Amino acid sequence: MRTLATILLAAAAYVAGAVPAFSRNAVSLGDASSKAVFGMGRGGGLFGGKGDKSEADAADGEKTTYPALSQEEIEEWLGHIPVFAVTDSKGSGVVLRPDNDTSVFYFFMSPQMANATLQTLKSSNEDMDLQISAFSLGKIWFKMLESTDSEVKLRAPGSDDEGLSTKGVQYRLVPDTRDLMGARMLLTMDPADGERLKAGEEFTVEDAQKAVQKAMSDAPKFKQNYNEIPVFMIQQMRLQKQAGEDGAADATAEPVNMLPMYFSLQNMVSTWQQFLGQAEGVKDVEPAINLLELHELVALMEKESEIDFRNTLLIPPVPMNPGGPEATPASTEVEQLSQMGGETLGDL
Repeated sequence: MRTLATILLAAAAYVAGAVPAFSRNAVSLGDASSKAVFGMGRGGGLFGGKGDKSEADAADGEKTTYPALSQEEIEEWLGHIPVFAVTDSKGSGVVLRPDNDTSVFYFFMSPQMANATLQTLKSSNEDMDLQISAFSLGKIWFKMLESTDSEVKLRAPGSDDEGLSTKGVQYRLVPDTRDLMGARMLLTMDPADGERLKAGEEFTVEDAQKAVQKAMSDAPKFKQNYNEIPVFMIQQMRLQKQAGEDGAADATAEPVNMLPMYFSLQNMVSTWQQFLGQAEGVKDVEPAINLLELHELVALMEKESEIDFRNTLLIPPVPMNPGGPEATPASTEVEQLSQMGGETLGDL
């Protein structure tokens, strides 16, 4: 029997998945074939887990604090996340001017949304040789997204001239429309709807439309379509990273529990459902759902904290299958852990 929180989570992901993004052409990444092994966090705090030092200290009335992450550590933490932008054939970014006083450069979390923008630009600028390029989120975070006075040179796409130096270009990071809607819905969903679903009643098209309208009008956060990037997590989920990976010295040490954080609500739902199917004695566990905004999350990392951010892992989005979260195979633990290192994406 699925719990109320699990039903609400799946309903939010399903309805959000029904909201069209700029483009609905999903790219299949294939099925996850190997079996995942998940850990179960049982501590009282957001990142607490059974056997964690923080839990033992809490029992002694003491609090464990962890040092702030350096800029280099944050860049590495974000480094394996791809973002997408429209560039010319030489890889130079295309700056848009929605009005005479504003210059904007867009990075997209979704390659489909970046491609929709590309097609729109090509339809009105047929002579321009434009393409989609991938960039490392870690490499652009401080250099562009968090910079207010960076200088760039503007020139016509494909041009070899020196260009005109200027400041004040706005860099905007655009989340997937479906995940933005999912975040709004999690903040506004009525528990009564969950009780109806739990009792076996159908979630009709009319119910979905009402839920979407409520999310659009009543959500206290994630109201902008850019620079508000939802990050989803469930407190109880852990990925076990074996000691000895990434050059660790002691291969006999206990495995490290990593808390996965997701850009895609639907991916998190799929992983949670896989977790429930594999872990023993947790089928009726209420998932402790947490929702943070990426800029706020990075700001927390830059300070001393009771949260061990070094044992967290960002999971890149995986496109959802047409059947919704239950038809979308979750990445295996090995696949998710393998995404931790190796910055192979380009930089501006």
